[in-house]
Formats: sequence, structure tokens, C-alpha cells
Amino acid sequence: MMKTVFALLASAALANAHFTMQYIWDNGVDQGLDNYLRVPPNNNPVTDVTSKDLTCNVNGLSGASVATLSIPAGRNITFEWHQHAQRTGEDPISGGHRGPVQVYVAKAPSTAASFDGQGAVWTKIYSSGLLNPSSMLWATDIVNSNGGKHSVVIPALLPAGEYLLRAEIIALHTSQTYPGAQFYIGCAQVKITSGGNANPPKISIPGTYKGSDPGITVNIYNNLQSYTAPGGPVWSG
Repeated sequence: MMKTVFALLASAALANAHFTMQYIWDNGVDQGLDNYLRVPPNNNPVTDVTSKDLTCNVNGLSGASVATLSIPAGRNITFEWHQHAQRTGEDPISGGHRGPVQVYVAKAPSTAASFDGQGAVWTKIYSSGLLNPSSMLWATDIVNSNGGKHSVVIPALLPAGEYLLRAEIIALHTSQTYPGAQFYIGCAQVKITSGGNANPPKISIPGTYKGSDPGITVNIYNNLQSYTAPGGPVWSG
């Protein structure tokens, strides 16, 4: 019975349900469609955790044609996701695409536009996953109920400079075997001013994530009681 239910849920979730990050908001102000973002060619997910596409999505290793938004450290930034390039009232993320929501930052050696995000440069500053096992409430459900939006405060102790902000949603509806988890990734380019002097912990993306991670290969329909997202703990700054 459980396998049948899982198959039906997964099948329904797959239909016309991919999505992309399309807007960022700076301290509550909408910055407009695709502004300051490295826009992928389509809304398909990344499924190979060893691929460089895991960094900033397909064709995301350069932002030469992307403007960079100047923000102070400590700023509240909101990311907004949608299935299509429009705000139509449909679910921003298909309800079947349940999973964690995470945000990372990486400081560019020079400009954000020329930074490819490779190596141990990424710091996790936000992560939300399974919120209520009994009702199967996930962070993605909150994003859906909030019109596709989730927010993060940029840590005040980050050094000033140009950065990539990497938001990630992992859809786990077909993740019982690898490859199966669907990684939806959006990267924004920002210049952080008035920062601090912290040297936060860093990981590589790709590099740190493994297909065998319990947060990547997992059956979320088999009475899952807890969830550990890949990428390690959050640094709060």
C-alpha cells in the first residue's frame, strides 16, 4: 500500500512542476524579475551532486552579464521562486516537491560577476527542513504558503566585499534512490558593505554533497521522523 501511495504522489508531483528563483527582495523591496540573478536556461533541476551545475545551476559559473546589488551586512534578503516566469497564483512550487530550503554565501576573490564559486568557499547561513513529521510539513510548504518567498539575514560579521548568494531547494519526492533528489538552485550577485572580520567555516559545492548523504537519498514517505540536510550546520555569524 505504501509503495502505491508513494508512486501516486511522486507521479503527481512530477507533472509540470519544475521551478526557478526569479526575484530577490532587498529589505522588503522587490528588485524585479531576474535582476541580479544568474538565470538558468530552463527550470529543470540538477540531480548530479558531482556536477559543477550544483554550484549556481546550469550555465551559472559566470555572471558577466549580471548586475551586482549593493547591500549592507545584516540586511534581510528574500528569495522568490516560481514554476513559470510569472506570478500567476498557482503554487510557486508544486505541492508534491517537498524538502529543505537552504542558503549559502561565498566571497569572491575580486568581483562577483567573474566568480565561479568553485572550491571550499561556501558558508551555510540558513537551513530549514522537516518541520512536522506527523503532518509531513516541510520548509517548501512554508515557501508555497508565502507566495514562493523565504528570507535570510546576511550575517553582520561577514567581511565587506562581493559575494554570491546561493539559495537551494531540494525536492525529495523521488529521492529514495540516487540520483533522485532534485536540486533547484539560484545565485544572486551582491556587494556587501559595512561588514565585519569573521572567517566562517566553508565547504565546497560541488564536493561536500554525496549521493549517499541521508539528506539526499531518503524515502520521505516511509514514516520519516527526522531529517538532516546536506552541507553541515548553519553558521549564524
